[in-house]
Amino acid sequence: MFTVASLLVVAAMATTLVRAVRGPTPYDRILAVNVHGTMTVLLIALGGFLTDRPDFLDLSLVYALLNFVGTLAALRFFRHGHLGEEP
Repeated sequence: MFTVASLLVVAAMATTLVRAVRGPTPYDRILAVNVHGTMTVLLIALGGFLTDRPDFLDLSLVYALLNFVGTLAALRFFRHGHLGEEP
């Protein structure tokens, strides 16, 4: 059952990559990359469960935090044109 779930997550990740490449606006592309990162977190957690390695859950949580911070940085850059320094 978890193998089927992993395959479905990979299929959904493929569709988010298509949206990231073909997105009409930069915000659509950022959203698609964020969703792709979230599905990567899910895939890492599923892989850890399938292989009986609970330390993969820690890795997936770290990746989720990096995904969140990266998304915020990308949105700030596209909105303001810089990441914190004054122009």
